[in-house]
Amino acid sequence: MKKIAFVCVHNSCRSQMAEGFAKAYGEGIIEVYSAGTENYPEVKPLAVEVMHEVGINLDSQYPKLLDEIPIPDILITMGCNANCPWVPNDYNEDWGLDDPSGKGIEAFRVTRELIKTKVIELINLVKNEQI
Repeated sequence: MKKIAFVCVHNSCRSQMAEGFAKAYGEGIIEVYSAGTENYPEVKPLAVEVMHEVGINLDSQYPKLLDEIPIPDILITMGCNANCPWVPNDYNEDWGLDDPSGKGIEAFRVTRELIKTKVIELINLVKNEQI
């Protein structure tokens, strides 16, 4: 199974949502991790709330740093202009997603749906051995 890491600055919102979707939709196909480049105390409550709305529980997830996860085969950055140190990988992509932090719940819902679509596309590429 390929290891996929979703990386952002704080690992508190977008990367956590991506991890949640990828674990739900990629079970048995991929190993999934998320991490950040800077410490942060919690997963943002609105991220947790909007994922609960679609039946995905982030309650046990917590922000992690890059050195706390395995080296990925696939590295996805979320578009947060993270000053990401070089991480070995076979494939990488930046999703260019705006950070909904500091905005209302509707911004989190929009971001959630964009992430869901991108995660499904990514899993399909892996299943079809295109990456």
